[in-house]
Amino acid sequence: MGSTAVPQIDRRLSWYSGLSPKHWRVLTASFLGWVFDGYEAYALVIVIPFVLKSMLTPVQFAERAIWAGVAIGLTLLGWGIGGLAGGVLADYVGRKRMMIYSVFGYALFSGITAFATDFWTFCFLRLITGFAMGSEWSTGVALLAETWPNHARPKGAGFLQSGFGFGTLIAALVWFGLSQTNPLGQDTWRLVFVVGALPALFCLYIRRAVDESDRWRQAILQQRWAATEQGDSAPTAPTRGKRPFTLAEIFREPEGRRRALLAFLLSMTTTIGWWAISSWLPQFAAQMASAAAAPNPAQSALHAVLLYTCGAVVAYLLSGFLADLLGRRVYLFLTFLGSLATTALVYLWTKSLDTLLWASFVNGFFTLGCAYSWMAIYPAELFTSSVRATAAAFIFNAARLIAWVFPILAGTLIHAFGSIPRAAMTLASVYVVGLIVPWFMPETRGKALPE
Repeated sequence: MGSTAVPQIDRRLSWYSGLSPKHWRVLTASFLGWVFDGYEAYALVIVIPFVLKSMLTPVQFAERAIWAGVAIGLTLLGWGIGGLAGGVLADYVGRKRMMIYSVFGYALFSGITAFATDFWTFCFLRLITGFAMGSEWSTGVALLAETWPNHARPKGAGFLQSGFGFGTLIAALVWFGLSQTNPLGQDTWRLVFVVGALPALFCLYIRRAVDESDRWRQAILQQRWAATEQGDSAPTAPTRGKRPFTLAEIFREPEGRRRALLAFLLSMTTTIGWWAISSWLPQFAAQMASAAAAPNPAQSALHAVLLYTCGAVVAYLLSGFLADLLGRRVYLFLTFLGSLATTALVYLWTKSLDTLLWASFVNGFFTLGCAYSWMAIYPAELFTSSVRATAAAFIFNAARLIAWVFPILAGTLIHAFGSIPRAAMTLASVYVVGLIVPWFMPETRGKALPE
């Protein structure tokens, strides 16, 4: 059952032609789930200084960078483990059911985080919240890929991915509003996590408005277990009978293994490169603002982060159109080339604060926007319906099982390399991998989604 070319699309039709309310409901559910994930992830980054101030002893607070790294790193670790486990479960229990479990879980534990009384309890709750958060993305990606028509699917995936950027902006706005009124004094940070509990109500919408994937149901009913369509035709492929473990199945056949490992290399490239940017950009912007005698260096750092995120949101919204226009391999190549060049622009070639701020926007377009959008578009096109969520989860989240240590090591890396620019550019050299790997992967533009 080989992958076949999609019939020629009438160019006079808009990309959204043929989309029904059902398709938009799937996008809404997947998009909002990712908005909530973005909110949770960035809310922690915003409030962690205030959490540490209220929970650490004065001696511990003197080394707050290390403790902040522990809290953020454990959240990422939970996200990685949960994302991998959730993707596997979505291939067994269904996309819709797993989405409900995930959203309810991270909403519940986000709310409970507001009542943490000490730092290690706080970290434990963030680990569990991260575990639940990780399950949502691969579920939403698989559900959208399997329900949207081929000509619109990449655009829908890009829109889905933009939810994370909108979530980070909402977190920034929520904190801005709370910090202006400061209703609980030094414990106002707790209200950020109370707001994070509201997505639990969203589960009611998912239950009523979203249908399960018919592609997934058919694959299970027909016992089509092979990871790729090439594997389906292989004489040794277990296409019937007892179902193999989905995570093992994507590595059993040579083609599935090759695709998974190459895509994982690109995911690692994205994740390591992103940490080289996002972790150090606020501090670097504040340093440049101080050197320029700016009145409020902290505000300049916030402006840099907001512009960086806005650049990513623009890329998310455009990514599906660009991937279809350029093809998947060219899109990936230009993504990592742009990431490498604009990282050098930010850390080596900017000479003024104003230039840095605009460079942050362009850098966010590539290193966060384009560099993450491909994961919502491409992996779903590489694997069949019985293992699609597992494969997407492995590609997206396995990198986090390595990258979670980077927030903890950030300060050490700066010290080891001698400066933020040198540390950032050393790690950003990983983008060279992204210039090579795409050419060894299949081109999926114009091909139907594997069954």
